[in-house]
Amino acid sequence: MSKLTLAGMSAAVWCVAVTAMAEPVKLPVDSDEKGTIYVAPNVNSTETSAYTKGGIVGVQRPDGSGSYIGTDTSTPRPTYSLGASTGGNVSLTGGVLSDGKSNNGVKAGVTIKY
Repeated sequence: MSKLTLAGMSAAVWCVAVTAMAEPVKLPVDSDEKGTIYVAPNVNSTETSAYTKGGIVGVQRPDGSGSYIGTDTSTPRPTYSLGASTGGNVSLTGGVLSDGKSNNGVKAGVTIKY
């Protein structure tokens, strides 16, 4: 393979990975100097319509900290989630999710702004 082909494939894989990690669209409900309350619906579309399968309600503060609670009804058993993050240049994120039976999880991460 030529270098151009490998570079093109690498760029395509990178674009797919970045798109997969994208956050849901947050629609602001109320905002003031303390922060923004938002909803992020889990929208699915067909050729003729769009419908929701759950969503997230959260608070985002100006320093980047926030919290959220949500539900996802796109699976046979609804999955509920709860989480929060700290603000600043190094943000710690944590959350839990469960369907009340077999799908349980904990998620954690670090976001570094540069």
